[in-house]
Amino acid sequence: MSELDIHQLLDLVNTRQVETGDARVRAITARIVSDLFQTIDEFDVRPDEFWAATKWLTRLGQADMVGLITAGLGFDRLLDIREDEADRAAQRALGTPRAIEGPLYIAGAPLHQHEVKLDEGNEGKGQPLVMEGRVLDVQGNPVPNAVVDVWHCNELGRYSHFDPDQPDYNLRRRIQTDGEGAYRFRSFLPPGYAIPPNSPVSELFALLGRHGNRPAHIHFLVSGGAKRALTTQINIPGDTFLDDDFAFATRDGLVVELETVQSAAGYESLGVQAPFTRVRFDFRLQDVLNEDEATPASRYARAA
Repeated sequence: MSELDIHQLLDLVNTRQVETGDARVRAITARIVSDLFQTIDEFDVRPDEFWAATKWLTRLGQADMVGLITAGLGFDRLLDIREDEADRAAQRALGTPRAIEGPLYIAGAPLHQHEVKLDEGNEGKGQPLVMEGRVLDVQGNPVPNAVVDVWHCNELGRYSHFDPDQPDYNLRRRIQTDGEGAYRFRSFLPPGYAIPPNSPVSELFALLGRHGNRPAHIHFLVSGGAKRALTTQINIPGDTFLDDDFAFATRDGLVVELETVQSAAGYESLGVQAPFTRVRFDFRLQDVLNEDEATPASRYARAA
């Protein structure tokens, strides 16, 4: 097929229509198809390579790993960078840095007041941790009755709802802050983990010569007080992959400090035994521009 034939075919693909359609969808689709046509032609992609790629995409969807590959190829981080740039361009006061949601959020975790034993049923499976702090606005005022939705992996690097060996909502809870915006929870320091072996994602990363490791982290979706809902995560210092996260999610301001606490005084209600590790972290929420920004929702729910 000559270059003229290719351009003629591309023009037909991008211009044929029987209805008006959506102008934005048509423009974006035309750009993607044009880039793929150019890639196939420039790299002389053979039919068996093309159909192997389509089969891989099918398996990726069947394995429900699309959200994993978007993180690994930097798309999730790119969207956060663009949101940060939009905030700066609008001269919005910045709060706690946002970080990627990842593909493993589950809505509807049990709600507790002020504090919770997040690791209930997982005692003794890791280094004991108490994380505490406040939810504040960008001026430093407390946000009472905010909701801190928290989730992290188990000691094997696996998440409930995606691991048949864990009960529903294991290591997933929502905490409603008190009148001063305070929250706290007991858990353990989670490990880092790698993408599932023998999966479509691991196959691609092997061909790319990349590792698929994430450093230890804890996820949060924080909302309330008619403030902008915040999706973020904190990182545990000292992890081998802290500066080499396969999902590019490590951010300045989100690597916490670990304190060793020798007395459990004041933490009796959490049932923690000393010594334990403590993390103090305040979340700062931006003011909203519209009601939608205040809605706590997963990326898929928000898109819907």
